[in-house]
Amino acid sequence: MSWVDLTGQALCVLGALVFVAAGVGLLRLPDIYTRASAVATAAGIGVALVVAGAALVQPGWDPTIRAVVAIVFQVATSAVGAIAIARAAVLSRHRFSPETDDSVLAEELD
Repeated sequence: MSWVDLTGQALCVLGALVFVAAGVGLLRLPDIYTRASAVATAAGIGVALVVAGAALVQPGWDPTIRAVVAIVFQVATSAVGAIAIARAAVLSRHRFSPETDDSVLAEELD
């Protein structure tokens, strides 16, 4: 087994651990805003690690190009999706966690 295969498998496992951490965050974080942030971060970083690892396990130009395109689109769309979810929660006046300072938003929504 070459170092490229080992690196690819390690990246896949690391990406899976990022998703496990995001799952724990979904259970433990206090409100929709922090949960959306955790999921978006995991989607961006976790998918990038898994796809990069898969590209290393099966080397070649075609898998590498597909991996780069997939990572770019995933990172771009996960951030936009999280912002859309958080904005929808703000506009529907979903409650913030008690520790959150929402005084600026309270002024804008009134």
